[in-house]
Amino acid sequence: MAQPSEEAPRRVVGAEAKQVKRDVLGIADRRKHQGRVAIPVQRRAKEAGTQQRVYRYRFYPISDQAEQLSRTFGACRWVYNEGLALRSGAWERHRVSVGFAETCRALTGWKREEGKEWLREVSSTVLQQALRHLDGAFSQFFRQSAKYPQRKRKGRCRDSAVYVRTGFRWVEDPERPGTGLVTLAKQSVPLDVRWSRPLPAGQVPVRLTVTRDRAGRFFLSVLVEERIDPLPPVFVPGTSAPKAVGLDLGLASLVTLDDGSTLAHPRLLRKYGDELARRQRELHRKERGSANRGKARERIARLYARIGDVRRDLLDQFTTRLVRENQVLVVEDLPVSNLMRPARGKGRRRKAKLNQSILDAAWGELLRQLRYKCAWYGRTLVVVDRFFPSTRRCSACHTKGPRLDVSVREWVCAECGAVHERDHNAAVNLRDEGMRLYGQVVASLPPGRPAPSLIRASELPEAALAP
Repeated sequence: MAQPSEEAPRRVVGAEAKQVKRDVLGIADRRKHQGRVAIPVQRRAKEAGTQQRVYRYRFYPISDQAEQLSRTFGACRWVYNEGLALRSGAWERHRVSVGFAETCRALTGWKREEGKEWLREVSSTVLQQALRHLDGAFSQFFRQSAKYPQRKRKGRCRDSAVYVRTGFRWVEDPERPGTGLVTLAKQSVPLDVRWSRPLPAGQVPVRLTVTRDRAGRFFLSVLVEERIDPLPPVFVPGTSAPKAVGLDLGLASLVTLDDGSTLAHPRLLRKYGDELARRQRELHRKERGSANRGKARERIARLYARIGDVRRDLLDQFTTRLVRENQVLVVEDLPVSNLMRPARGKGRRRKAKLNQSILDAAWGELLRQLRYKCAWYGRTLVVVDRFFPSTRRCSACHTKGPRLDVSVREWVCAECGAVHERDHNAAVNLRDEGMRLYGQVVASLPPGRPAPSLIRASELPEAALAP
């Protein structure tokens, strides 16, 4: 006979929960606006017709600013971890749910505790933003779109601090619109920002994010709301058909277009592989905790930062050119996470090398840039289903041939005799399939409605996928 299942522990609510929060967890009761009903905090809605855009600049803090920012980064990390421990412990030991408002009141109590006066040296809005990020991490976990939040470790997580409008002062330079003086809370001297390009003139930043990477560089990410004008539509010369391009992502060439042109794979990890290996050997020869070990780690971080900068700049220029020259862009739905599975068993060395090449190619970053640029500039990105046989289908007669090994770069169609280069043939097939899906979606839209910025074959009904 089956044993009856144990009942799940009940959640403590109401007056009992308030008592536990006050007497056990040390969370003070609401004192301000006690007569009002608690209203959930809502995200600030952007203005109609505007897009939220982030401009990233490097700045060079003076010694006092760098020291104050280091304390801010540490305080944000500590508050995040304490808030995580408070919420996790409250549920595990007392079955009490603690939300964002309760953690903010707990933060007030932490500032008053003996030995934690250093929390008062950091802007309260920055610390509250750290708790808001924690609340967002829990929301994603409850929606089953992310794992349970983890503690932040010094040296393992990115140093960052978010300043909302009440946490900084912005004074625009009248002689150079879009640039100006940025002064953070708890600081009296404006930041020395290198304005590589101006912000939209007359716009006050919505939010600032200050970050420090592993190489010790400081960056200022400015979020603004601006109106981005779509680019004029691009048509095939002499027709009214939208100009389309098919992109086949690979490793021999990073991208192959349907016209036969390619973007060479920079292979930056291979280019700097010997230098990285030498720096890593130097690091392991240093004594743990020594200053020389920290210097060796910083040299490695600077080298990785150089690799990342070159890769992002290459992809940014390439994707911008594609979006400007084409109306419809077609790519394949690549399961990058599945392709990056850990190497085990026989052939693990070869699989490890393949994983490194995929990581170096940064397919995910390329697709991310295409998505948001198409949404900004009135273009359409069509993502073809991953099971579409773009490689082994003849682009001339549409006959599906046998499976091809990765080493096969050219093949001959058994039906029409056409000779195909592997990646070029795949790019042509992707363009044709993408335009077929694009035509079906556009035909189903109401008159006058523009085409969507993103079309996924996996989200279309099965009738639309049938040729």
